Amino acid sequence: MGKSLPIFDSSMLPRPEHLSVLRTQNSALVHDGRTVDDFKPYLVALNLTKRCNLKCDHCYLDATTKAAGGNDELSTNECFRLIDQIAEVNKGCLLVITGGEPLVRPDILDIARYAVKLGFMVVFGTNGMLIDDQMAKTLVEIGVMGVGISIDSLDPAKHNAFRGVPGAWEAAVAGIEASKRNGLQFQIHFSAQPMNYQELPAIIDWAHGLGARVLNVFFMVCTGRGEELTDITPAQYEEVLGYLVTCQDNYQGMLVRARCAPHFKRLAYEKDPNSPITKATGYMGGGCLAGTNYARVTPNGELTPCPYMPLSAGNVRQDSFADLWTRSDIFNSFRYPQLKGKCGDCEYTDICGGCRARPYVDHGDWLDEDQWCLYTPKGGEKIKVAFNTPEETEVAWDDASTLRLSRIPYFLRAMVKKGVEKHARENNVALITVELMEELRKKRFGNETPVFKF
Repeated sequence: MGKSLPIFDSSMLPRPEHLSVLRTQNSALVHDGRTVDDFKPYLVALNLTKRCNLKCDHCYLDATTKAAGGNDELSTNECFRLIDQIAEVNKGCLLVITGGEPLVRPDILDIARYAVKLGFMVVFGTNGMLIDDQMAKTLVEIGVMGVGISIDSLDPAKHNAFRGVPGAWEAAVAGIEASKRNGLQFQIHFSAQPMNYQELPAIIDWAHGLGARVLNVFFMVCTGRGEELTDITPAQYEEVLGYLVTCQDNYQGMLVRARCAPHFKRLAYEKDPNSPITKATGYMGGGCLAGTNYARVTPNGELTPCPYMPLSAGNVRQDSFADLWTRSDIFNSFRYPQLKGKCGDCEYTDICGGCRARPYVDHGDWLDEDQWCLYTPKGGEKIKVAFNTPEETEVAWDDASTLRLSRIPYFLRAMVKKGVEKHARENNVALITVELMEELRKKRFGNETPVFKF
């Protein structure tokens, strides 16, 4: 029998007098120097179906193999309306269309096409089994930025057993090859578990050799169908994260990142306080974004801070995404958290803050300390996240460069902006242009196209 989790407990929210500060929506500075714009949704996961052609042991959605997604699944028109509502808050948002397996939903390409036409960056999270040459071509023609394909082991038998279907590994690799042939960018998703975490170095080598743009290592939260699984230990968790921090320099052209593991930021900072992958330098990817710049919509329309927390702020059928995003007390509790235990005491609270899903899944309190972190706080001043300062905004951007900056995925946007403006100031450049951005891009990536993360 799985755990029974509370959907909402108002006693866990910040105090009413604290929330009154958060609701000062018309103030330029809402709290601690952060503006309303700092809490735009830059990444939204659309779990649009429970339909799936696999039976994975760790599925947080407990996706089924039903031919239909259930009578409560959002309809095509409801998905269109949801996308319109997300556009009201941030049209430059990155939409991750996933499931279940999204490609088994008959109208999924129509939904993707609609989102792309509105200007969204659209990617698919998929098991890759249904991507053949025709599907890859179609996704490219629609304007889909890329796909994330899950590989759990280089041993096909191990992957197939975990995914619950014979031939799953072979079909996923065929999907990767079809993506490569047709110019569809891809990244590899790897879920660190007791049965496979020691394979990580080999997986990274393999993904780099294939030409993956990104290798994302997901750290499982035991929820959904994965409730009865055993997670890797905190010591193994720290070991894997430490390896990920040190290995990035060896894989030019491919980003190697931890997902659902905010501790990655603390380890990167310990290795190098000036590391470009810490929040302290404005890079947001890899840390926990739940409820601050990230949200998930379930197949039946519930809006939650992340896929691992069935903690609903409301349903997009009854209330608009924009209203739920801007007014939810649950989401505000993530934006201005009163963390407990060592997470609240830690000097890395702002650039890490721990995983909020782990304590929620364990005992229902998403503001409690993350017991999977071995770090003991040392006290002292808290390390701050980098936000724009007057010095950083002195340099002007022309219209074309501003547009190009807006199209960079949010994970990289603050870091790119900071780097370009620093270069401009140091070289007495009064106006940033697309030509300058291109010059700096080539210095960083050569003639390769820039790597996009999702």
